[in-house]
Amino acid sequence: MTWQERREVAGVTIPDTGIAREATELVRDSASELIFHHSRRVYVFGALQGRNRDLSFDPELLYVGAMFHDLGLDERFRGSGRRFEVDSADEARRFLQAHGVPEDSVRRVWTAIALHTTPNIPQFMEPEVALVTAGVEYDVLGLGFDDLDEEQRAAVTALHPRPNFKQRILEAFADGIRPRPETTFGNVKADVLQHVDPGFRRGDFVRTILDSPWPE
Repeated sequence: MTWQERREVAGVTIPDTGIAREATELVRDSASELIFHHSRRVYVFGALQGRNRDLSFDPELLYVGAMFHDLGLDERFRGSGRRFEVDSADEARRFLQAHGVPEDSVRRVWTAIALHTTPNIPQFMEPEVALVTAGVEYDVLGLGFDDLDEEQRAAVTALHPRPNFKQRILEAFADGIRPRPETTFGNVKADVLQHVDPGFRRGDFVRTILDSPWPE
C-alpha cells in the first residue's frame, strides 16, 4: 500500500481534512522528495512522542507544522535574508489564514515551525510546538531513539523511506542556508556551514559583545 492510500502509520492516523490534504499536495508539489518524506515522518514521530508524553494535541495543526517546517530551504527563499525557519513559518501562516483558521491556531503553527531548530524551549510550550520539534529531533538527530520501538520505526520508514538520509539532509540544509550565512548566528545551522564550507566564519557571541560600539 502506498503512502497515498494509507491513513494510519504505526498506530498514528494521518489527518484527512481538507486542509491536511491540501497541505500534503502543496508540499508534495513544491518540495523535494527528501523533504516530503522527512516531513511526513516528522508528523508521525511527533505524534508518537506526544502519546508517550501524554500530550493532547490538534492532529491537523501538528500535521501542517510538520509538513511546512522545511519549506524555507527551497531555492525560491534563499535570497530572503531571513532564517529559513521564518520563511517556512510564514508560508504556513499564509496557507492557514487563506483557509480561515483561527489566529491562535495559526500562531501555534507559526511558532512550532520557527522554533524547530531551537533546542530546550519548545518542550515547555503548547503541545503542537513541542511535538514538531520532537518529531524533527527524532528523525534528524535520533534524540529519544529508544522511546519508540523497532516495529514503529520500521512501519514509518517503510512508507516514507530515508535512504542516505543523514548526508542528504545535511546537503539540503547547506544548500538552503549557504546564500544567507548571516542567519546562522546563534543557531545550530552554523555547525552545518562550518562542516561544508571552508570559507565560512561563524559569528562569535563573545566577540560581538566585546566589539560592540559601547565604550564599556
